[in-house]
Amino acid sequence: MFFRQLYDERLAQASYLIACQATGEAVVIDPNRDIERYLGLAERYGFRLTAVTETHIHADFVSGARELARRAGARLFLSGAGSAEWQYEYAEREGAVLLTDGSSFTVGNLRFEALHTPGHTPEHLSFILTDEARAREPVGIFTGDFVFVGDVGRPDLLERAVGITGAAAEGARQLFRSLVRFRSLPDHLQVWPGHGAGSACGRALGAMPQSTVGYERRFNWAFRIEDEEEFVRAALDGQPDSPPYFAEMKRMNRSGPAFTAELPRVEKFDLERLSDVLGDWIVIDTRRAEEYARGHIPGTINLPFDRSFVAWAGWLLPYDKKLGLIVEDDQIHRAVLALRLIGLDRVAGFWSPTTIGEWEARKGNLRRIERVDADQAQRMVERGAVHVLDVRRPDERAHGRIAGSLHVPFSELIKGEVELPTDEPLLVHCQTGARSALAVGLLSARGVSDLIDLEGGFAAWRRRFGEN
Repeated sequence: MFFRQLYDERLAQASYLIACQATGEAVVIDPNRDIERYLGLAERYGFRLTAVTETHIHADFVSGARELARRAGARLFLSGAGSAEWQYEYAEREGAVLLTDGSSFTVGNLRFEALHTPGHTPEHLSFILTDEARAREPVGIFTGDFVFVGDVGRPDLLERAVGITGAAAEGARQLFRSLVRFRSLPDHLQVWPGHGAGSACGRALGAMPQSTVGYERRFNWAFRIEDEEEFVRAALDGQPDSPPYFAEMKRMNRSGPAFTAELPRVEKFDLERLSDVLGDWIVIDTRRAEEYARGHIPGTINLPFDRSFVAWAGWLLPYDKKLGLIVEDDQIHRAVLALRLIGLDRVAGFWSPTTIGEWEARKGNLRRIERVDADQAQRMVERGAVHVLDVRRPDERAHGRIAGSLHVPFSELIKGEVELPTDEPLLVHCQTGARSALAVGLLSARGVSDLIDLEGGFAAWRRRFGEN
């Protein structure tokens, strides 16, 4: 048996390619939209992709299952275990095989048995793998977003992200019952989850790439609770905000995402085109936060092209507007692909960062944002020369704050429905500095002037002064 986990750090997401080396047949489980990775790996080792499947209708990335199956000429296996509203709308058109609890399919000598494990979503399946050329007992289970290393899938997303009233409590009860079934599996079974640390699909995922049933049963918090009602309370308590793009992903993956080969080509534009589209398009400056602060084109927002690019794009960017990127020429392909991973397909053009210098030379009105350290910020606060805006989550603020600060969580600030004082400069901070840099960029694009970013955030302030 050939086994390979393909981990995408942009999404904190794991896909799997498993092949029967005797027959050369292979399957991919939970592919994302970057399907060339799977096709390339199969070609490299001489495998034929004969099956593609996924554990559930994903909320945090665009599924690549349909497109990969189409490209590879593989059979598509999808869950048919959910209620009517959580069935794949495109399954019949694609000739997909629908799986329910106890269904199985084979890839060469490998058998995959579906186990219905609702809770994170109603249709969620896990897949128990048996290598029948070696043993009659299974070797592992692909748990998707059901069981992670040290955590379980959050059951509140259908209510929080999609707005289905009562779905969170019902999902938690389903999850508890699914875990009861999981407890009965053999200790030796390998656990291969769909996400790792950093994913918003759980609350505190571990960084290890895999685990075992026995280890999780002994150390995962969810297995320490034997009372269902107590579990429901624990599973729903303290869940973080869900990114706004999750609802769009659910809709897109249920109906069937567009094929990437059919998306329009992204053109490179000149300065005049940028002048024409500002205000209609969302134009994203992908430089580092400190570069953006030193001078940026008015109306552009800052979203640094780093490992957090996809995550923050899902929070900040709309699906109903055209997007433009200010990005290095050799990065445009990767940046566009990163946005397409979460269905942001309306990237219509890009500009080189040299356009910023051209703008300044011809128009002379770059906007700048002051960045200060804790000592400078303290002097400003003592003089009463600024309003302090805290964009942290409520649970972070509960552990300390700057006296007199305004509190608008970043998730609320994004919505644009908050009135902020304008009689003094606005000193913005988060916990470590990442969200405040995004926040001042967002406010700058909305026309707010006199913005100051506290470098290092409240953590730097607290190390220097404690809390007041």
